[in-house]
Amino acid sequence: MKKDISFPDGAILVIGGTGGIGSEVVKIFAECGCHVIFTYKNNNSKAEELVNECSSNSKVFNFKLDIIDSKQVSFVIKEIIGKFNRIHTIINCAGFDIDQKIISELSAESFNEVMQSDVQGFFNIVNSTLGHLSEKGGSYIFMSSAGLLKYPPGDILSVAPKAAIEQLIKGIAKEEGANNIRANSIALGIVDAGIFHRLKDQNDSFFDEDWESELMNALPLKRYASPREVAELTLFLASNEAGYITGQMIAIDGGYSI
Repeated sequence: MKKDISFPDGAILVIGGTGGIGSEVVKIFAECGCHVIFTYKNNNSKAEELVNECSSNSKVFNFKLDIIDSKQVSFVIKEIIGKFNRIHTIINCAGFDIDQKIISELSAESFNEVMQSDVQGFFNIVNSTLGHLSEKGGSYIFMSSAGLLKYPPGDILSVAPKAAIEQLIKGIAKEEGANNIRANSIALGIVDAGIFHRLKDQNDSFFDEDWESELMNALPLKRYASPREVAELTLFLASNEAGYITGQMIAIDGGYSI
């Protein structure tokens, strides 16, 4: 257990806790002795496995949730608050496999689907939790993209919705600071986990050897991020030690955006 970091009273809520990054975030907070609640969309077996893995360190609970369903989000959040009394930090790690396409190849349907899933999904979480956080304070942490700092061709379906969410993050920070609510995001480069692995293993993957060689030539740090490194930054942003940090997008990208 980490002894040199402290948190407000209450529980951590991780949205998308069974993914490559999300599961590491759940684990690191459990190691600190926090009460952790995580949601997942479909992966029942991974959810149970994660609860069992963390059970010796902390109390970890899971709830099945599709964040695009606003009524379901409202119901589950009320259930969580009723059970745990207070949530002090909400971390959105939810994500899904996104096609790598240039803008001229996009259909209106595919663009709308991603905007709904990412932007509306995150707003549903905020809409159902903001009133609760305003009672005693708290924070939001969103997993964003370093593509907002340096645009990678072919990544519009990832960066466009996250650009909208960044403005929501800044709006929360500006409007709710008086209620002791903080909101920040983490701009991710390539993380050696989950979604990236699945996309890379696809036939005719966008992430081929030429792409990887070009990226490594551009990266000051010649490697990808580990999920643990992302989790460590998340841990700090949720802690009392980060109590004066809000409205910020902090890159963990190996220098990609320089």
